[in-house]
Amino acid sequence: MLLNYSNYICLGYLLFTLFLYGCTAYAYRVNTLRAADDPNKRDFPVAAVLLGPIIWPILLLGVISIFLIKVLFYSIFLILFAIALLVIRKPFLITWLKKIATWIGDRLLGANTVLLKMVFGDPTKKSKSSDR
Repeated sequence: MLLNYSNYICLGYLLFTLFLYGCTAYAYRVNTLRAADDPNKRDFPVAAVLLGPIIWPILLLGVISIFLIKVLFYSIFLILFAIALLVIRKPFLITWLKKIATWIGDRLLGANTVLLKMVFGDPTKKSKSSDR
């Protein structure tokens, strides 16, 4: 049944490849017209224009496979986490999060205190002008 639409698939592939050729050729042309001291100018070989549209199916398959691997790992994590919550009834996660939040908060408060003392001085020490 998929072969019934092979003409449309091939035509779509050809049109998309031609579109990609046009995009890469235009980007190459814009890059060559840039000044030599332009920080955005890159040294692209001409073969990059020719190989760009040919390699897109491989890149597409790579992106799809990485996405599927991420989905698989995420679903395994969700299943194992749900099982862990059912098996272990003690709320270890909440106590662990409280410890981590306290640890991070103490470090931030210490750093902020040091910064305030550096900028404004120690507020606990009384100056001589306030004694008068």
